[in-house]
Amino acid sequence: MEYLEKLKQYLNVYDRFAAANQMKITCIKEGYAEGEFIAAKHHRNGLNVVQGGAIYTFADFVFAGAVNSYGEQAIGMNSSISYVKPGIGDTFKAVATIISKGKRTALANVEVFDGDQKLIAHCTMTGFFLGKPFLPEAMEENQP
Repeated sequence: MEYLEKLKQYLNVYDRFAAANQMKITCIKEGYAEGEFIAAKHHRNGLNVVQGGAIYTFADFVFAGAVNSYGEQAIGMNSSISYVKPGIGDTFKAVATIISKGKRTALANVEVFDGDQKLIAHCTMTGFFLGKPFLPEAMEENQP
């Protein structure tokens, strides 16, 4: 199995918070990832709108797929999110695209869409490369 498919499977299984909240990466290419999120009742605030924190977490998770696609462990370093419209509905899609990659950092745009393909949030995220290979098959052996 190629690296990007292993990475996708690894993140979908071992990012336990995302998995427990019905967030899944559906596609990873070098410098790019897509994901889907099925919002449940507990993701909603008192106005029945999906919490901004859930939308942010989803964007961050899909960003992890894009930034780790280069084969080196990376973590979030900085981010900013703009909510364009309320998160209404049950299904959401996110697309993360690396727009600049250096030796130690990468900058990405992440967009989150509702089920009608309307933009609900835009993020700018910076990742920091840790200088260690991201090898999902080796990391799986160390999981509890």
